[in-house]
Amino acid sequence: MEEPDNPRTSPSGHTIGAVEATLLAWYGTAARDLPWRKTRNPYAILVSEVMLQQTQVERVVPRYERWLRRWATATALADAPAADVIVEWQGLGYNRRALSLHRAAQHVRDEGWPEDLTRLPGVGPYTAAALGNFAFGEDVLPRDVNVERVERRTGHAFTARAAQALMDLGATVCLARVPRCGHCPLASECPSLGTRDEPLRRQSRFEGSFRQRRGATLRLVVERTRWEDELDSDAVASLAGDGLVIVCEGVVRLPS
Repeated sequence: MEEPDNPRTSPSGHTIGAVEATLLAWYGTAARDLPWRKTRNPYAILVSEVMLQQTQVERVVPRYERWLRRWATATALADAPAADVIVEWQGLGYNRRALSLHRAAQHVRDEGWPEDLTRLPGVGPYTAAALGNFAFGEDVLPRDVNVERVERRTGHAFTARAAQALMDLGATVCLARVPRCGHCPLASECPSLGTRDEPLRRQSRFEGSFRQRRGATLRLVVERTRWEDELDSDAVASLAGDGLVIVCEGVVRLPS
């Protein structure tokens, strides 16, 4: 049976200020058309949030839609073999997220949605806040890097109602390195007009990294069961430690 779309009660709304009203009016015409914004089903929103943790929106959209066609409910995903989940995740990167999502679905199947959403595997404070807001109507503002940037630059505190608008403004207009202030609806009220952020740290190279070796090794095991001595031993040990592969008598395979 499919899980209810919104099993919790939404809180009463709050009065918003002029800056937030301007932002929401902009969002009414400039909002990105994203499929997870068309539902309040907590499972569907959890899938989107886990996929979006470290993957660009453009890559997530088709994979999110394919995932939900295959596993439309938390119960359907929970009942699937872990191997199938890992295979379906290929190409999204950071494969531990697949197992966390699978385990979260099993928790929901067995115990329902917890009051404290961080009890779900792979769900930290931000993802819990996003679920609380977008699925359960809670009065909480999920703060990702885009939301934090807009709040810091404008010096304005926004309500939970503005979450999606803040995310879109930060992702498409109030960019870190090259802000598009000429297109910003809040420019006239922004004390940081034209401010550019310096990168906090240089992102490590993927090419030649251990993460690349792990991904390449996992793809080989996804193709078929392998002998351990065919593979990168350090990558196999790391993957096994995360539960992404099983090593038994010299054979490496996906978990069942």
